[in-house]
Amino acid sequence: MSVLKKSLFKKARDIKVGVVGYGGTFNMGRQHLEQMQKAGMTPVAVAELDESRLAVATADFPGISTFNTVDAMLKKSDVNLVVIITPHNTHAPLAMKCLRAGRHVVCEKPLAIKTKEVDKMIAAARAAGVVLSTYHNRHWDGWIIDAVQRVKKERQIGDIIRIDCRMGSRSNPGDWWRASRTMSGGLLYDWGVHLIEYCLQLIDSHVTQVCGFTHSGYWAPHTRWKNDTIEDDAQAVLRFDSGQWVTLSISNIESNPRAGFLEITGTEGSYIIDWQNYTLIVRNGTHERLVRGPHSQSLHDRFYKNLRDHLINREPLIITADWSRRPIHFIEMAYLSAKQGRAVPTRYG
Repeated sequence: MSVLKKSLFKKARDIKVGVVGYGGTFNMGRQHLEQMQKAGMTPVAVAELDESRLAVATADFPGISTFNTVDAMLKKSDVNLVVIITPHNTHAPLAMKCLRAGRHVVCEKPLAIKTKEVDKMIAAARAAGVVLSTYHNRHWDGWIIDAVQRVKKERQIGDIIRIDCRMGSRSNPGDWWRASRTMSGGLLYDWGVHLIEYCLQLIDSHVTQVCGFTHSGYWAPHTRWKNDTIEDDAQAVLRFDSGQWVTLSISNIESNPRAGFLEITGTEGSYIIDWQNYTLIVRNGTHERLVRGPHSQSLHDRFYKNLRDHLINREPLIITADWSRRPIHFIEMAYLSAKQGRAVPTRYG
């Protein structure tokens, strides 16, 4: 359900956008502003602590207003949609400032680290009558679009029994902020929220229980974060009330990674997704049909197009805050389960 009290914009250019954070290896601030601009919105502001990055932003978008703090941006600019692309642990406090100031907010994934943080953000958005969303652009990855069509709609492998998600390599997580448990949330939060979000597109059911396992301490002495280093290996099992289940495994000590990062097992076959191709295996008695091919093109620009159309025409918002809260909640419960040594029930299934 939309939290918009009314449509505030007549045209896309009336949506004046800004980003909080313009640094990083991937130039994400620039990417977000370019994508919003492509959707017809108007870039007007950048908030960033690093003066050198503000200079880059000015070169990229001549005339754009730059600020050293979010408070200054909210006070001195007419920005009405703010995108937060700072480390995970800063999403909630920064978003709360913007929401309470009556601005629409998009956070890079994950929306926050803790469920209670997301709950407060949702309440603030509803009170202000503004939109809160998460940049789940990978909702439109070509491989998941194809999987939804072939596996869920066409049922080419029968009924889905389970989905196995895995990312693994043997590598030191390094000294950047994503290797800090405090700043990132932990090993499961980065790719884990994407992988779980894929699974929620494929299984229309509620998660009732989560079981988690973690191992820490191998890489910690070799990073700047020491005891705050993310886990070496972490796993979660999600049980759905439909009887289906999902396994999630992320590892930095995997010496024998398996092919494919997503494998869907059905009653009549399997569907495996790797970075370049899909593999469909269907068995009927002794007969096997194997099909392998490339993924369809990703449609990441649909995120901001959908948000634009929601703000102008109140079209249904696809990535709602309630939707993006689910992966966060399941990961949080996985860590609680690992700590307590038992499976734990979910509140937001």
